Amino acid sequence: MTLLAILLQAVAETGFAQMGAGIGAGIAAIGAGIGIGQIGKGAVESIARQPEAVGDIRSNMIVAAALIEGVAFFAIVVCLLIIFL
Repeated sequence: MTLLAILLQAVAETGFAQMGAGIGAGIAAIGAGIGIGQIGKGAVESIARQPEAVGDIRSNMIVAAALIEGVAFFAIVVCLLIIFL
């Protein structure tokens, strides 16, 4: 067994695991929304200051947003594993 499976089994035996997983999934989604919003805000401000660098700023913004979304997706999957295992 892997360490994650052992930890999930230990946590899932309590009644608070489902509540904690639901709260954790909500916090992960809210955090990702805030993070992507901050990236968009910074990108718009940067483009307003330097319109000639719009291509570089946009590509960096998309990469950073994708990384944040990936981390949020991973957190939500872990929370769902806690709920259903």
